[in-house]
Amino acid sequence: MSEPSRANTRAITSAPTPVVSVKPVVLSAPGRGEDLQVRVSAPATGRDLPVIVFSHGYGWSMDGYAPLADFWAARGFVVLQPTHLDSRTLGLPADDPRTPLIWRFRVEDLKRVLDQLDLLEASVPGLSGRLDRRRIAVAGHSWGAQTASMLLGARVLDSEGVPGEDMSDPRVTAGVLFALTGRGGDDLSPFAAEHFPFMNPSFDDMTTPALVVAGDQDKSALSVRGPDWFTDPYFLSPGAKSLLTLFGAEHSLGGIPGHSVAETTDESPERVALIQQLTWAFLRSAFHPEDPSWLAARSGLEEDPHPLGQLQSK
Repeated sequence: MSEPSRANTRAITSAPTPVVSVKPVVLSAPGRGEDLQVRVSAPATGRDLPVIVFSHGYGWSMDGYAPLADFWAARGFVVLQPTHLDSRTLGLPADDPRTPLIWRFRVEDLKRVLDQLDLLEASVPGLSGRLDRRRIAVAGHSWGAQTASMLLGARVLDSEGVPGEDMSDPRVTAGVLFALTGRGGDDLSPFAAEHFPFMNPSFDDMTTPALVVAGDQDKSALSVRGPDWFTDPYFLSPGAKSLLTLFGAEHSLGGIPGHSVAETTDESPERVALIQQLTWAFLRSAFHPEDPSWLAARSGLEEDPHPLGQLQSK
């Protein structure tokens, strides 16, 4: 990104403040087989702090995605990161009877985090009374985006094409979905169709406002389609949505899981910086419609002579 554009985009974000992070905060989870571990990160100062519940991608944990969690927390959000059952830190065997239902356990993890906000708030010294419980967002990457999308209204179709249980949550009023997979059915590879029946979404009821982030070089072995598969959640869902398509980005979108991690095949600090700034601006304006941050961020990207991506909204 050109230097003038960088400066313009940075100007929309608030100055960072020190962050206090506590882990693990352990939540009792009867029927899950493992208590739920959560990382809580919050700015050391400020009041009426909105909340982001973040769902990690396959194999990750509450310790991943520092480029996002740290950035958001340093700029006014309380970030809650549960560790799902598929995390490598738990080492769940492939033949564990819970494995076929991990996608449901993941959704329940996010809801449990919301149910236990009092305990999570009390876990961080000085945080008590500073949360704004009227402003809650969910976010996630890859499988985590699928998990988060369920709270926004996405549903899983059965083998007959009938939508399954509505697992949306009225407490959630905005979402950010990174590299969320698209339609199932004939769009899935044979392997995905056989092993991941939950990858058959309907976005018809995903009405909650959301920002979808996709890479134009994200080619997945789970689909017979190309990178446009990851734009389905934007085009197939109703309501207020925006789509950020990143040029040259693969599944890690430049490195959002972490700095220099093995899974990042397209490392780009500039791309990650753009994601940080745009997601912050989107959530600021989603929670405070009078806030000009999102409008300023969109204008900055449109005016960039060498943009790293493009935005569209509906």
